[in-house]
Amino acid sequence: MSTFERYLTIWVGLCIVAGIALGQLLPGVFHMIGAAEIAKVNLPVAVLIWLMIIPMLLKIDFAALGQVGKHWRGIGVTLFINWAIKPFSMALLGWLFIGWLFRPLLPAAQIDSYIAGLILLAAAPCTAMVFVWSNLCKGEPHFTLTQVALNDLIMVVAFAPIVGLLLGLSAITVPWATLVLSVVLYIVIPVILAQAIRRTLLATSGPDALTRLLHALSPVSLVALLATLVLLFGFQGQQIIAQPAIIALLAVPILIQVYFNAGLAYLLNRVSGEAHSVAGPSALIGASNFFELAVAAAISLFGFQSGAALATVVGVLIEVPVMLSVVAIVNRTKRWYEVRTA
Repeated sequence: MSTFERYLTIWVGLCIVAGIALGQLLPGVFHMIGAAEIAKVNLPVAVLIWLMIIPMLLKIDFAALGQVGKHWRGIGVTLFINWAIKPFSMALLGWLFIGWLFRPLLPAAQIDSYIAGLILLAAAPCTAMVFVWSNLCKGEPHFTLTQVALNDLIMVVAFAPIVGLLLGLSAITVPWATLVLSVVLYIVIPVILAQAIRRTLLATSGPDALTRLLHALSPVSLVALLATLVLLFGFQGQQIIAQPAIIALLAVPILIQVYFNAGLAYLLNRVSGEAHSVAGPSALIGASNFFELAVAAAISLFGFQSGAALATVVGVLIEVPVMLSVVAIVNRTKRWYEVRTA
């Protein structure tokens, strides 16, 4: 994990400050950027999202799907957590904390939008950063690659229906055309492009060339993410200045969701008899979120100034320290995990 990645939370915090300041100083510039859209897709943000997502998808080898049966118990647990538990538990936590407990402390007009952002955050499992988390907990690399490839494939067809269902249950009008467009623009096309680039490079120049390209593009993804955050907080600045506690309140259901899903995946793997080297990355994949996709979808569906966009950004803010804490828990409990009871 590079120094830049390790201190991502600090860079995100600085981008929050910079975005709020620039939004107050240069409101005209931000309104001009916000107006640069086609079919409700903001073009500057679309470019930044592609710069975030495509380098990450280049790491995925869909040929790894042939190894699905090798660690079938870990695969089954992670799929259960990612697609049957996490989106629905987040919808429940969003309703409980944002829609009820914290409602008096939040802007009434944004309550539904905040819940929508939390649902978007939980509806897609993490793609790239899990390779870092898996390495830190000495996870089985082939399991991690297989699981991520399978999740990406499922995400192409499952993201829109799950989001649409949960937004409907939360009484939020679903702009289906925009949701489907977001899936095509931010999942389908990047997957196709990344795989085309990957296969062409491997066929013409070999694995070393792919490794060099991934190394060169790694900072590009994070810089694009940080630039997107500056834009988001440029639009969210007035709301945050008026109620700075919003970020802390939105973080509560996200934190609970991360630890709940990580813990459940870890325990289910132990009960099933799966090895610790599989249970660790399974817990981490089950807990982490594809926040780049969530940010892009929130902007497309609800706009820069929406509570949904802000909620997804809070997920970015706490991602690194929270996931590092999960890694620490997994590593420190290895001896307990491997003690089998009758």
